[in-house]
Amino acid sequence: MRAAASVPRATSGYDGGKKVPGRKRHIVVDSLGLPLAVVVTAAPVTDRDAARTLLARLRERFWRLTRVWADGGYTGRLAHVAASAWRIALMVVKRSNDTTGFVVPPKRWLVERTFAWRMRSRRLARDYEARTDTAETMILWSMTMVMSRRLTGRRC
Repeated sequence: MRAAASVPRATSGYDGGKKVPGRKRHIVVDSLGLPLAVVVTAAPVTDRDAARTLLARLRERFWRLTRVWADGGYTGRLAHVAASAWRIALMVVKRSNDTTGFVVPPKRWLVERTFAWRMRSRRLARDYEARTDTAETMILWSMTMVMSRRLTGRRC
């Protein structure tokens, strides 16, 4: 008997030559690690394509934002597009060549910490949602619980 897949076939595909059933989550956080914008895409969508949607949402909601730090997956012409279309300076944080082992690049730990907080929500441990917009809502809902716990003084 075969287990049912939790991710619909329409949102699975290839990423980097490997078959990847699932989704990619792209998120912009503030300096506290709280989400400003979230985009969930199918696995075959490139980071740069998803970033265009993410930056457009970010500019729509936070029109005074001028600088965003990004992972190395967001390199290329995206920095020029961000500057010309949305007046956002996209600063790509790359890994240093002289580091050995696992080292989180500067600024990247903010996003990694947010993803760790998100994984505390049992619902987000797997892809239960059939639609990407519902998955985005679940991420924001999970972070709302983190923020409300902070307001009440409870530990996350």
